Amino acid sequence: MIRHAVVPAYLLLCLLLGGASAAGFIANFMLQIASLPLIGWAIWQMVQERPSAQIRAPLGLLAIFLVIALLQLVPLPPALWTVLPGRSAVVQGYRLLGVPLPWLPLTLAPDVALSSILWLLPAFASLLGVVVLGAFRGRGIATAIVAVTLASVAIGALQVIGGSSAYLYRVTNYGVAVGFFANANHNATLLLVCIPFLAALQATLLKRSGSQRSASAIRLLVGAAYAIILVGLLINSSLAGIGLGVPVALGSWLAFGNQRPALRRGIVVATVVLSLAAVVTIVVGPFGNNLFGTQTSNVELSRQTSFALTLRAARDYFPVGSGTGSFQPVYHMQEPLGSVTTTFMNHAHSDWIELLLETGLVGIAFAALFLAWWIVRVRAIWRAEEPDPFAQAAVIATAAIMLHSVVDYPLRTAALSAVFAVCIGLMSGARPYTRRSREPSSARHLTL
Repeated sequence: MIRHAVVPAYLLLCLLLGGASAAGFIANFMLQIASLPLIGWAIWQMVQERPSAQIRAPLGLLAIFLVIALLQLVPLPPALWTVLPGRSAVVQGYRLLGVPLPWLPLTLAPDVALSSILWLLPAFASLLGVVVLGAFRGRGIATAIVAVTLASVAIGALQVIGGSSAYLYRVTNYGVAVGFFANANHNATLLLVCIPFLAALQATLLKRSGSQRSASAIRLLVGAAYAIILVGLLINSSLAGIGLGVPVALGSWLAFGNQRPALRRGIVVATVVLSLAAVVTIVVGPFGNNLFGTQTSNVELSRQTSFALTLRAARDYFPVGSGTGSFQPVYHMQEPLGSVTTTFMNHAHSDWIELLLETGLVGIAFAALFLAWWIVRVRAIWRAEEPDPFAQAAVIATAAIMLHSVVDYPLRTAALSAVFAVCIGLMSGARPYTRRSREPSSARHLTL
C-alpha cells in the first residue's frame, strides 16, 4: 500500500536534504512544505477513526510538546512578564527608551520560536506517518537509513581527499567527512543510528533466506557494510561518535546475536567495560576534546565555555526559562565583552542544557515524562514473545541520539529529527507483536 512506502520515501528525502540547520534554509523549507500533505492526511485519518490505545501515548506526548511550544507565544501583560526571572534587562531597555511596557510573550525570541516550530514539521510528519497512517514496516525505513549512510560515507571520503568542492554546504567542518551534513558530529550520529538498523535488516533477511548460500551472501554484504561504517567513523573524526560506537555496536550484537546465556553475560560486561574505557580514553587522551581539562586554544568556542555560560544563564532564568529559540541572544549577554568576535556560538552544543535554559522546569518535566514512556516501551519491546527487530533497533538508535545530545545538537537538523521521530513511531507498538516460535531461528545470527 502507498502508506507503507510514503514514510520511507519522505525519510529518504529528509536524510538527503535536511543535513543542516541555518545553512540549509531552502532545502528545509522544501521539506516543511512536503510535510504538510502527510500531516493533513494523518489528521484526516484521526478524524475518521479514533486512534488506537497503543498510539495514544506518543500522540499525547506530541500534543503536550506542541502546547508547551505554543504557550511560549501567548502575549502576557506587563504586570506578569516583568516579574519573571531574567526579564529585568528587558524592562530596563524599555524604560531607557521611554517606551511603555508592552504585552510580551514568555519567550524572548518569539520570531525564532515560531520558526522553530515550523522547523520541526518534518519530524511531526514522520511520527504521524508511522503511528497514524500505519507505515510501521521497519524494513523500508531501515533500508533508507542504511542506503543514505553508506552513500554519506562515500561522499565523506571524497570530501577528505577531494577538497572543498565535495562539501555540500558553505558553512561546514572542512577537512573531515561530513557526508550529507554540514556538521561532522551529525554525520557521526547517522553512522551510529545505522548500526542497529543494519543489524535488524540482517536478522530479517537471514530469516527469509532460503539457502545456506544466500545466507552466506547476506552475511558477507552486511559485514562489508559494517566495515564501511567503521571507516566512516574514523574519517569523520567525531570523538563522541567513535566513543558511542563501542556500546552501540556491542548493544546491537547483544540484541540480534544468537549467543549462549554465558556469552551474553560476557557481552554485557564487555559492553560496560569497553564503553567506560572509551569514555576515559577520550577524556584523558591527547585528542583535543574541548570539554574536559585545561583549554589552551579557542577557549571561547569550547564546550567547556558554552556549558558553563549556558548553565549560568539557565540559573538566572529558572524556573520558567528564557523561551524557545532564545539561546543566542541570551548567550550573547553572558559572554565577556573581550571574547566577542565575528564568530558566535549558535547552540549550547548540548540539547539537554539548552532545553533547561529555554524551557526551565516545564522542559525538564516533559523530558522526564518522555524518558518514562521510553523506558516503559523498552521493557515492552524486549519482553514481547517475539520482539520486533526494527523496534529493538529504534531503541538502540534513540538511546544513541539522546546520549550524543549531551554533547551536541543532532535533533536541530531535519534529517536526524525525522529519524528520531520515526524511531519513536517504531517503538510505539503501532503493530501487535506475535508469539515467539519455540524453534531457534538462524535469523538471530549476526556478523559484526
